[in-house]
Amino acid sequence: MDTSYPREDEPPRKRGPPPAAPPPRDHLVWAIFNTLYMNFCCLGFVALAFAVKARDRKVSGDVEAARHFSSKARCYNALATAGSVVLPLLIVALVVTGVIHLSKLAQDSVGFFTYQLSGRDEEDH
Repeated sequence: MDTSYPREDEPPRKRGPPPAAPPPRDHLVWAIFNTLYMNFCCLGFVALAFAVKARDRKVSGDVEAARHFSSKARCYNALATAGSVVLPLLIVALVVTGVIHLSKLAQDSVGFFTYQLSGRDEEDH
């Protein structure tokens, strides 16, 4: 008698169908937020359209189409959010560097113009 492993008194369970995958997310709230607050190049509105399509397909039971539209809504939401965050930061950085450059240029030119306009020319004396 082999006692190297414990025996199971219960028969092995039959495998049933795999557990159902969770329904796809429609990203509707994120799309509404992008449409109302950070509408960069109308990408928020496009994301809202795909989010509504994803919700409609999910309600009608077409899970594959719902996943497809949900993926598109997520991409457009990410683009709208990134564009709305990165673009203002880029503009602020360009303005700050421009102001710094212009202030240095103004300081250098003040010294040049005060020398030229001082009226002390060597040829006049």
